[in-house]
Amino acid sequence: MHTYPLLHKQDPRVAEILEGERKRQEEGLELIPSENYASRAVREALASELTNKYAEGYPGRRYYGGQTYTDAIEELAIERAKALFGARYANVQPLSGAPANLAAYMALLTPGDTVLGMDLSHGGHLTHGHPLTLPAKIYRFLSYGVADTQTAAIDYDALRSLALRERPKLILAGFSAYPKRVQWKRIKEIADEVGAYTMADVAHIAGLITAGVEENPLAVGFDVLTTTTHKTLRGPRGGLILTNREDLARAIDKAVFPGVQGGPHMQVIAAKAVAFSEALHPSFRSYAQQIVANAAAMAEVFAREGVVMVGGGTENHLLLIDSVASFGLSGREAQDLLDEVGITLNKNAIPFDPRKPMDPSGIRLGTPAMTTRGMREGEARRIAEWIVQVLRSPQDAELREQIREEVCALCRAFPIPEQFVPPEEAA
Repeated sequence: MHTYPLLHKQDPRVAEILEGERKRQEEGLELIPSENYASRAVREALASELTNKYAEGYPGRRYYGGQTYTDAIEELAIERAKALFGARYANVQPLSGAPANLAAYMALLTPGDTVLGMDLSHGGHLTHGHPLTLPAKIYRFLSYGVADTQTAAIDYDALRSLALRERPKLILAGFSAYPKRVQWKRIKEIADEVGAYTMADVAHIAGLITAGVEENPLAVGFDVLTTTTHKTLRGPRGGLILTNREDLARAIDKAVFPGVQGGPHMQVIAAKAVAFSEALHPSFRSYAQQIVANAAAMAEVFAREGVVMVGGGTENHLLLIDSVASFGLSGREAQDLLDEVGITLNKNAIPFDPRKPMDPSGIRLGTPAMTTRGMREGEARRIAEWIVQVLRSPQDAELREQIREEVCALCRAFPIPEQFVPPEEAA
């Protein structure tokens, strides 16, 4: 029986490729910290008839007719997002994280304004000021980073000195490869001292924030919060912008549409509404707590085995390992070897990395997806041990074959769940 019966008849080549990806996900361990699994309910919303409908504008203020149900689904998604993050205003239309950030910049800044963002090589994100991106061509980005690889903590004193010297319009906080907790309150204090806006890009830890496992930047006075809706939130690939300030809410709406986007993807907004409802369920907190517990369990194994971790471990959902120092392998070599055994993670630069971005010194891994499958500390430790075994014996193909079989067996024992909320409780 085919997973995609109609597609198999109409376009068997596409169906074959999709079946291959389905099998890869089912039989492999996903450790890329920005990836996760969406429930069948989320995927059903993504495949709904809303994909046929244009809905430029906002509820009650659309440019086309026939908006009864698009308005209803967007209003529902907005209310759920606000409840989830404790925010007064939410824009659920951003197509992804990068457009969400671009719209937020447009709402807060004018071209040429100075922004302080975390250096990509120290754990930031491309959209936080990398010179090849559009925001960096519009605004004046200056980078801050960590003091050293041993503590891997943001150098808040250096950030304050930079802010006092440059007087930025915006201080941006957030990361894609930072294993520590961010001191949101301290960043807010620095911004207040220089009269700057504050913006938190929490794409990686949004699920941890909504579950109360991580601090909510909005609760300490941040002006704007942006996030993706997948990763730890387990929703569809998309973006979200939140604020507690009415003046900024209006500016954000204008920046999203017509500023950087046209018609929103209504089927994705419907899927966001479903995911927000799942995240509001009490079981989501247990899932978020387990993500952090699993990451800590992996760090215990790596520490015991003498693996060099940036920051010495983790305080959240991800770990950053110096694979050159630990195993004599570049990040790319380590990634490729682990791919062979069905363990997927990604090569990643580490702070002060002497190697090039496409073949850096580090690897990045995280626990959201494995936690969604129901794995706990015992499985996390076993996976960490497999990683060490594979990377310490790069010439041992027989070992990799054996571990590949063990990985498949573990994945069969913890299948990807179809639903996260019991139907009888999913109001």
